Amino acid sequence: MSGNVLKLGIPKGSLEEATVKLFAKAGYEVKISSRSYFPTIDDDEIECMLIRAQEMARYVADGLLDAGLTGKDWVLENRVDVVDVADLVYSKASARPVRWVLAVPNDSPIKSVKDLQGKRIATEAVNMTVDYLKQHGVTAQVEFSWGATEVKPPKLADAIVEITETGSSLRANNLRIVETLMESNTKFIMNKESYQDTWKRNKAERLVMMLQGAMNANRKVGLMMNVPKQAVDKVLNILPPGTKPTIAELSDAQWVDLMVILEEKMVREIVPDLKKAGAEDIVEFPLNKVIH
Repeated sequence: MSGNVLKLGIPKGSLEEATVKLFAKAGYEVKISSRSYFPTIDDDEIECMLIRAQEMARYVADGLLDAGLTGKDWVLENRVDVVDVADLVYSKASARPVRWVLAVPNDSPIKSVKDLQGKRIATEAVNMTVDYLKQHGVTAQVEFSWGATEVKPPKLADAIVEITETGSSLRANNLRIVETLMESNTKFIMNKESYQDTWKRNKAERLVMMLQGAMNANRKVGLMMNVPKQAVDKVLNILPPGTKPTIAELSDAQWVDLMVILEEKMVREIVPDLKKAGAEDIVEFPLNKVIH
């Protein structure tokens, strides 16, 4: 241990569980107690604190934290100057970016942002919404929503600006999406002064590398198969361009063992072709990390 410590913000709330799972897959055990805002981590050079993603960027910018995980949306909402170290595209429900959308009741006459002139909009992202309206030359009343934003139209608001992954919650509340303000994903950000500290920057970059490796593994699988030597060229032609399989000799001199890492969704497309080319004993296995 060097004696140095990286003060790291872990997002509390909807991203909390997904973040802990990502850290675990990257090799870091984070334990969160229901009575504490200071999770433990099995790295003496990292000190964790649970902070709501909405506030994370402000605390990082102010230097109370060296680094943190939060959304691109909340960096913009807080209007702060931080170092964008890396994208970490994960969320509570999927690996897709989330969207901030303008939504109105299904029977509303509002068809575009231009129709919001003089209207009332409820949202948790007030600054983002105000900036979006200004870009379109619209003046409207934007009020902060303390929660349950989807139920406010039409009685308490004419429209809402809300975050969504699938749109299912909006549809369940009889709302339709009018426009998308922005897409957002989780980012690893750092305080500007902390980033200039060589030790802290190196520590953060090593952590990010492992987290990205864990995320890469979420979308990839290993494929191992036995291939007759005379069929190796056929099999290689079936694999996607740029793949670099490992080929090893087997006890039977007429066969080789071939192992390759692929996008998971691609496996179902090529396995029948691999079988037709002569590959046998094809086995798919999960990966823990893929480090590029």
